[in-house]
Amino acid sequence: QVQLVESGGGLVQPGGSLRLSCAASGSIFRINAMGWYRQAPGKQRELVAAITSGGTTNYADSVKGRFTISRDNGKNTVYLQMNSLKPEDTAVYYCNANIIVVVTSIHEYDYWGQGTQVTVSS
Repeated sequence: QVQLVESGGGLVQPGGSLRLSCAASGSIFRINAMGWYRQAPGKQRELVAAITSGGTTNYADSVKGRFTISRDNGKNTVYLQMNSLKPEDTAVYYCNANIIVVVTSIHEYDYWGQGTQVTVSS
């Protein structure tokens, strides 16, 4: 009933930039926090950045000053602008959203996107 569709991943050289997008669609009543996570091979999934519905942001120490998270509430979309990319940023990036849906009653769920690969390499 709710889908998160990511786009914008790819291959980029060290020092380059990418912008990820994640659009939510479906039976959405309200979207609370949205965020981006990443998982590198052999490592646990980790939080990269998050943003509340009011615009308060939170970043992992490893990306502070390089990545910027933003959202367009009218489009139910969250973005991740990634600058000064490093090889250690290589991972599958996942979008996450806490969404309130109304079916026969109100429910609150965490939804995940399918993931998009970001590879930083020369």
